[in-house]
Amino acid sequence: MTKADIITKISRKTQVDESLVSPIVESFMATVKDSLANNENVYLREFGSFVVKHRAQKVARNISQKNHVIIPARHIPVFKPSETFKGQIKQE
Repeated sequence: MTKADIITKISRKTQVDESLVSPIVESFMATVKDSLANNENVYLREFGSFVVKHRAQKVARNISQKNHVIIPARHIPVFKPSETFKGQIKQE
């Protein structure tokens, strides 16, 4: 499902024109991205959480060149579904 599909479904369910739904969806996504960029987690009850996880620095091997490569520490966005959400997926 694409963003356009989501906008179309919301438009049909709410009977609101797609031209009005589109900026709302865009604004929601921008708000989530901005929050995660500022190290703020986003919690949506009965849906899930968008959280920022810290990955520690690690050493990896480059097998073709037979040397070690240091992968620096970094932050990554992660989505964790709620128990309600997971239950709905398991039933279907």
